[in-house]
Amino acid sequence: MIETVAVEGYRTLRELVVELGQLTVVTGANGSGKSNFFRALRLLAACGQGRVVGALAAEGGLPSTLWAGPQHGTRPGGVAQGTRRTAPVALRLGFSGPDLGYAIDLGLPQTALASPFALDPEIKTESVWSGGVLRTATLQAERRNGHVRTRDDGGGWTSEGRNLRTSESMIDEFVDDTGAPEMLRVRRGLRDWRFYDQFRTDPLSPARSAQVGTQTPVLADDGADLAAALETIRWMTADGALERAVDDAFPGSTLEITSDAGLFRLALHQPGLLRPLSTAELSDGTLRYLLLLAALGSPRPPELLVLNEPETSLHPDLLPALARLVLTSAERTQTILVTHSQILLDSLEEERRALRWKHTVERVHLVKSLGETGVDGREGPLDSPRWAWAKR
Repeated sequence: MIETVAVEGYRTLRELVVELGQLTVVTGANGSGKSNFFRALRLLAACGQGRVVGALAAEGGLPSTLWAGPQHGTRPGGVAQGTRRTAPVALRLGFSGPDLGYAIDLGLPQTALASPFALDPEIKTESVWSGGVLRTATLQAERRNGHVRTRDDGGGWTSEGRNLRTSESMIDEFVDDTGAPEMLRVRRGLRDWRFYDQFRTDPLSPARSAQVGTQTPVLADDGADLAAALETIRWMTADGALERAVDDAFPGSTLEITSDAGLFRLALHQPGLLRPLSTAELSDGTLRYLLLLAALGSPRPPELLVLNEPETSLHPDLLPALARLVLTSAERTQTILVTHSQILLDSLEEERRALRWKHTVERVHLVKSLGETGVDGREGPLDSPRWAWAKR
């Protein structure tokens, strides 16, 4: 399980270290930094596929994603003003658990040559370590600029022969070359993180039309394979859980999934109607709930599931059923829920007590002060979980 996530220098997240539980609920007012926290996690996951530089480019490049305030923040009562930097420009992302940790440090190119890619971020350092906090004794693999070295069986270091390009991550490029089990575990873990962020439910949403279907244990990010994903849940679990979840949210309703020449279609039978309603006819809230049902009911749960404001467009009456879905899913996979819905929070607490849920629920309430996102209730750095970054 991931115990700690750390972000430094990303948008409003100047220095943020967050503890995670089996279920972590992230709350905060509009503009407090909830979406930035979600995006930072998605950037970290992109490291496992060697896409972090491209993902940053899609956000406007490193300069547009960096912390925009003074290097050390603004003191209460002070005025934000530029000062001479004493540290290099950096965007740092990392996570740790009881067995393994990983961190990456991205910065600007240090070259005087004119280049159309002069603002592309460079990977300055990467670290993989065992145990909770990065220390010299626990370091298993590290990359400094383009050079990579790994810990050998005798406790010494083995330097790898070739240098990495500044955009290449060692956990993506060197795993197969070195056979280092720690890097392999980090890559597998990051690639298994799963993100769902406000599914489209407009008339042109891919979830509203018939789609070519195959066995689909994992719902696509855009929900295009909704019918196939729900049918896969029904086929692979065969315990009636899908039917019970539909009835829990829409009493007396049942799903109808048909396949015609490889095209899967979804319809919902509702009490009092003579025919089922196709996905094109469903309300935004009903369709979104079915998408969340497919995402949370996956028969192949990920190592980490991150949901961003799943309550969007749902009627308040559906939120208790959503809370039950989240808790059932979090029994199988570590989950981060970003929400601003007090009704959903109250429902989670009520259902947690009713179900006698035995796992930890970590509450993280984000606040923004003087442009910087922090965790409510922390007075200073000593209140944060322990964390250390590698030096460049």
